[in-house]
Amino acid sequence: MTPLIKVIDLKQTIGKQKVLDGLSLELYSGECLGLFGARGAGKTALLHILSGIDRFKSGSVEILGCDIRKSEAFKKQLGLVTQERSLFRDLKVYENLEFIAVLKNTGLDSIPDLVKRFELTDYLGEPAGRLNAGVYQRLSMACALLNEPRLLIADDLINDIDPYAQRLILKELNRFVTSGGACVWGFSRIEFCAATSRVGWLEKGSLTFYTPQEAQEQWESQLLSIEQQSGGENA
Repeated sequence: MTPLIKVIDLKQTIGKQKVLDGLSLELYSGECLGLFGARGAGKTALLHILSGIDRFKSGSVEILGCDIRKSEAFKKQLGLVTQERSLFRDLKVYENLEFIAVLKNTGLDSIPDLVKRFELTDYLGEPAGRLNAGVYQRLSMACALLNEPRLLIADDLINDIDPYAQRLILKELNRFVTSGGACVWGFSRIEFCAATSRVGWLEKGSLTFYTPQEAQEQWESQLLSIEQQSGGENA
C-alpha cells in the first residue's frame, strides 16, 4: 500500500531555533495520526509543512504521491482546518460554504448533506464571525470536507469548544477515516489521543510513535515523575 504521506529526514528552523530535526513518518489510508507535544514542540510547524503553507529547510515530503516542493496538485485532495479562525467572518454560514466550494472548484451538491451532518441548519443566515467556538469549528470541518478530500490536516480541532461540538466533530472524523480517508491532527490534551489510530509524540524535533493507550501511560508516567521531583524539592 502506498502511503498518503511520506516524510523522510525533515528539518525545519524558525529563526535560529531548530524546530524539526530529522523527522520521518508515513501515513496510510484509514489512519488517524494524533500529534501530541508540549506547546512549542513543533506541531503547528509540521502541520503547516504537510499542508503546503510553509516551506522547509531540508528533507523529503511527499503528499498523495506529490513531491510538495515541485507540485501543489495534492491540495485538490486535501482538507484543512487551521488553528486560526480562517473562514470569512462577514459572510454568512451558507455563503462561506458556497464560496469555499467555488474556491475549491467543487460542486455545491455536497453542501446540504454537510449542513445536516454538522447540524448547521439553524445558523445558515448567521455571519461566521458571530458564531460561538463550537459552531464555528463545526463549520470549519464542513468546509474542509467540501471537496471530498483523501487527506485531512487539522490543528487543535476540538480544543476549547463545547462537549457536544467535540462529539459531533469526532463522529464525523471517525466516519471520514473509516471510509478510507486519512487524518493528521495536532492536539495538546492527552485525553484526545483515544480518538486516534496512533499518536506521534513530538519532542526535541523528532517523533516517537505510540498506541493511544501507550501515549496515555507515557504521559501519566511523566506527570508522576514531575510530581515526585516537585515533592522532593519541597521536602
